[in-house]
Amino acid sequence: MTCQPVWQPAASQAALKSRAQQLAFVRGFFAKKGLLEVETPIIGRCGVTDVHLDGIHAQVAVGSRTGGWLQTSPEYHMKRLLATGCGSIYQVSRVFRDGEQGRRHNPEFSMLEWYRVDYDDVMLMEEVSDLVCGWLECQRPSIIQYRDALVYWAGIDPFSATDRELAQRCEKWLEPEQLASLGRDGCLDLLMSFVVEPNLGRDRPVFITGYPASQASLAKTSQLDGYEVAHRFELYVDGLELCNGYWELTDPAEQRLRFEADNAQRRRSGKPEMELDEAFLAALERGLPECSGVALGLDRLLMLKLGVENIDEVLAFPFERS
Repeated sequence: MTCQPVWQPAASQAALKSRAQQLAFVRGFFAKKGLLEVETPIIGRCGVTDVHLDGIHAQVAVGSRTGGWLQTSPEYHMKRLLATGCGSIYQVSRVFRDGEQGRRHNPEFSMLEWYRVDYDDVMLMEEVSDLVCGWLECQRPSIIQYRDALVYWAGIDPFSATDRELAQRCEKWLEPEQLASLGRDGCLDLLMSFVVEPNLGRDRPVFITGYPASQASLAKTSQLDGYEVAHRFELYVDGLELCNGYWELTDPAEQRLRFEADNAQRRRSGKPEMELDEAFLAALERGLPECSGVALGLDRLLMLKLGVENIDEVLAFPFERS
């Protein structure tokens, strides 16, 4: 006997109304600052190489072109716009990530992404604080270095600890054969997720900065206390990660090397290699202006506003009801 699908929405009428208010707040916030709202494709030619993200393949056939990817973020297309000289921009977008489902995850979700020309990461953190704290009506965030957070809550230095020491700390969560393929950053991610993150932003919001350079993704790097760190930040409120921001890398050769390193890691992890986004790399060759950018999860921000624990409570039709 087949189960009948649930036709009713999961979110309450109050949650739907608050989502509409949130969107009005966001658009009003950027209108006052003079940022241009843009739209970019939901289906793109390429996915992402990031080993921690799995895209969803789209079966599309138009002319000689077949296939595509539902975008995990509008980042590459927005940077292509930045390379044309359009100035600071923002976008409210639906994005898609395969396998992400749970109390805080849905395969399809709403993302606010914006880029500020001539901003570094510190300047952008101030603006993120303005938006988030303005909407949540809460205290402005404190700032903690990634290294200090791991030392304080996990009791281990993420820069000086050996690979073996990190693996030993993760033995409680994974079998030996799983640990063998996890790698240094995988172990750090586990410690961050299970030990550090639940403690972050409990008294007031907190930015984590100074991530290892191996976790820079699309961010610039520099030296701090003798170690190379990324100009990257994440914001946490009540143990919930809200956003990920970068002082953006503008060097096309370095970006290509990072993409290739991602694919090498994907091979080691048993994941398929991803085609490099040559249109994005060509835009970097043309010249990306000095800028910083951030991606913020609007569904999670709404969860905090309404004080709910499950993302389904702020989605009209989560995956199970779609």
